[in-house]
Amino acid sequence: MQRTWLIATVALLLPGAAAPRGQSAYDSGTPARPGSRIDELIFARLKGLGLQPAPLCSDAVFLRRAHLDLIGTLPTADEARAFLADTGPNKRGALVDRLLARDEYADLWAMRWSDALRVKSEFPINLWPNAVQAYHRWIRTMIRDNVPWDRVAREILVSNGSNFRDAPVNFYRAVQGRDPNTIASAVALAFMGTRTDAWPKDRLAAMGAFFSQVAYKPTGEWKEEVVYFDPSKPRGAARFPDGSAARIAPGQDPREAFAAWLAAPGNPFFARSLVNRYWCWMLGRGIVHEADDLRPDNPPANPELLAHLEREFVASRYDVKRLLKLITGSATYQLSSVPARGVSGAAAQANFAHALLRPLEAEVLADALCQITGTHEQYASPIPEPYTYIPPDQRSIGLADGSISSAFLETFGRAPRDTGLLSERNVRPTAAQRLWLLNSSDMQRKLQQGPGLLALVSGKREARDVVSTLFLTVLSRFPTGAEMTTALGYLQASGTNRRAAGQDLVWALVNTAEFRYRH
Repeated sequence: MQRTWLIATVALLLPGAAAPRGQSAYDSGTPARPGSRIDELIFARLKGLGLQPAPLCSDAVFLRRAHLDLIGTLPTADEARAFLADTGPNKRGALVDRLLARDEYADLWAMRWSDALRVKSEFPINLWPNAVQAYHRWIRTMIRDNVPWDRVAREILVSNGSNFRDAPVNFYRAVQGRDPNTIASAVALAFMGTRTDAWPKDRLAAMGAFFSQVAYKPTGEWKEEVVYFDPSKPRGAARFPDGSAARIAPGQDPREAFAAWLAAPGNPFFARSLVNRYWCWMLGRGIVHEADDLRPDNPPANPELLAHLEREFVASRYDVKRLLKLITGSATYQLSSVPARGVSGAAAQANFAHALLRPLEAEVLADALCQITGTHEQYASPIPEPYTYIPPDQRSIGLADGSISSAFLETFGRAPRDTGLLSERNVRPTAAQRLWLLNSSDMQRKLQQGPGLLALVSGKREARDVVSTLFLTVLSRFPTGAEMTTALGYLQASGTNRRAAGQDLVWALVNTAEFRYRH
C-alpha cells in the first residue's frame, strides 16, 4: 500500500502542488478594482509603492476561503457544486450571509476568543472543568447572538459572582496572578491589543489601580470561588492608559469607570485593537503587525485603513458580523494568492497586494480530515476529577477546554492558552506534521476505515464522477483537465481495486499544500 501511495503522489500532484501560477483554478482572470472604501485605501497605498494587486480569486478559492475563515469548516461536495454552478451576481455576499448564520460560526470564533481569554482547566490557568464549560458557553452565546463587543467587554470587566455560575468572572481567574498589575496587563492585551512589558512602572500601576479592589473567596462547593468587588481593600491613584485622570465616586467599583472609558466611542485603543485583530484573523496579518502589539513605535502599514475600519465599527455599535461582511465584501479580501507578475516580497505582504498563504489551524485541519473520511478525532483529558467526557462526534473547533486535546492537535500547533498571545498558536509547518499526514497510523486508519470516504470511492459510480467528487470534497474545486486525465488513468490501472485507488487519490490530495493551506 505504501508503494502504491507513493506512485500516486509522484504521478499526480507533486508538480505545482502549491497553487501554480496562472491556473484558472486559483484566480478568476478578472483584474481587481476598488469596490469599497477598504479597497480604495489599499489600492492607493499599493499604487504609491509601485505594486500591482493580484487578480480576483476564482469562485472555488473564495468558497473554500470563506468557509475556512468564517466557520472553520470545508464545504461539502454538494455545497461546492451548487456554489460553482450559481450564476447570480451577488453569490459571494449571499454565501457570507449563510455562513454567518451557521452554528459553526459560533464554534470557530469562540475557539479563537477562548485562546485570547485563556479558557483552560489545568495548569497554569486552573479554571477547573465546571468553570471552563460555563465560560466557553457564555463566550459562544455572545458570538452566536452577535452581542455588541462593547457590551461583552463591560460584562467581563465589571463581573462579580461564582466562577461556576457567573461565567465572565473567569476572566479574573484565568490570569496567572491576582495582583492588580497582572490583571491590568491581561486587560490591556485582550481589550486594547497592547503588551505592557515595556510600559513605565507608574503607568502600569495607575491602570492596575482600577483592579486593586478585586477580591476572591472560596465557597462550600469544591473548587468554586467567588470574585467580587471589595471596597475595603486599598486603592492607589487610578489613571487611564491614555494619561487622563479617572473620576471614581466614593464606594464605586473602579472597574466600572475603566469599562466606561474603554468602550467610549473616542477611545484610542478599544475599537482599533478589535478591528486589527479581526483583520488579522481574516487575512493572516494585522494592519498593525503583530495584531496584539499596538504601540506608538509599531505603526500600522495603512493608517487610513485602520482608522476607517475603526470608525465603521464604532458607527455600527461594535457589530462584529457587519465588520466581517465589510471585510469579506472587499476586493482586497477576494484577491488571489498568486501575486501579479513581478510582485513579491515583504512590502507586498504587509500591504495586502495578494492573499497570504496561511496554514489551517490544528482544530480546523483535524475537523477537515474527519469530514472527508467520516471519522472522529480521539481526544484525551488529563483532568482526573471529574473526568471530562468527550462525545465521539465532538468537533475540534467546538472544544471548550484547552486542557482537552489530542496527539494530532498537539503536533499541529494548537494554542496552549497560557498567555493569551496570538503568537501562542504555532502555525509554522514542521517535519513531524508532514510525516503525520504522509504515513502515520492515524492517517492510514482514517483513509482505510473512514465510512465517509468508503462511500465515496465504493459502488458503481462512473470513474469521472468519483474523481470530481473527491476533488470537490478535499479541495472544493473540480480537477483541471490534466488532473482528471492522470487520476482516471490511475483508477483504470488499479483494475478491480478501485476503492484502494480512490483512497490513494485522497491521500495524495490531503498531502498537497493546496489542502494544508488557506490560499
